[in-house]
Amino acid sequence: MRAAVCGHPISHSLSPVLHSAAYQALGLEHTYTAVDLTESDFSSFVESLDDSWMGLSLTMPLKEVAFEVATAVSIRAKLTGAINTLVFDDGVRGDNTDIFGIEQAVRESASEIEGPFTIIGSGATARSAVVAAQNLGATSISVLARNAETARECVTLGRELGITSTHVRLESAQWHESTVTINTTPAGVADELLASGTHTAGLLLDVIYSPWPTQLATAWTAGGGTVCAGHVMLLHQAGEQVRLMTGQPAPIEAMRSALTQALAAR
Repeated sequence: MRAAVCGHPISHSLSPVLHSAAYQALGLEHTYTAVDLTESDFSSFVESLDDSWMGLSLTMPLKEVAFEVATAVSIRAKLTGAINTLVFDDGVRGDNTDIFGIEQAVRESASEIEGPFTIIGSGATARSAVVAAQNLGATSISVLARNAETARECVTLGRELGITSTHVRLESAQWHESTVTINTTPAGVADELLASGTHTAGLLLDVIYSPWPTQLATAWTAGGGTVCAGHVMLLHQAGEQVRLMTGQPAPIEAMRSALTQALAAR
């Protein structure tokens, strides 16, 4: 059987490393590749796939256009408005494993979880972070984002999930008050957020894993907080994809070992 990760650009993706390691550990003769696709090419690509394909992993910019090809969509994907996984079984099933990845990364790394959360950014991954925050026991969510419209979407989602949620400007950010802060922005965007000497507390999950450490992660550690790199989220969201596509529990430690080796080689 075949699977792939699709997006643009895609050459940097470590998903083939993770999924291939899982197949080997599970004794499956599946293949997993990377396919560079833009939004305009995506629907025709999915339509061209035959019965040898079991699923696709999706990254930017395909997480929203995927709704156009899905014949069934999970609650997780509906809540976030983002699909990062397509499973081909009875039709085309859309799902979101970013939520699971965020949850597991936080659980692995934080000594204290329940309490106020801060989410940096307001895109698709930020919406996944909002749902994950609710699952993790967030008592409130502050959304730190420049785009007021997309920030409002995250705030609305949080409130729909029963959590006190607000849009916060940079100058009002209280970096030492959250038990968990999640940076969902692309590489470089959050580099200048923390001024030198800023006091931080709790866990920062930075979804970026390359280059590492990020400037934000370095400043966060210097301020007194703890940090989890994005490759831990990547590992667990890929593990959930393996489970959805193969029907077998993901061999997380085998995948973790392969990922660690691949990151060290970069």
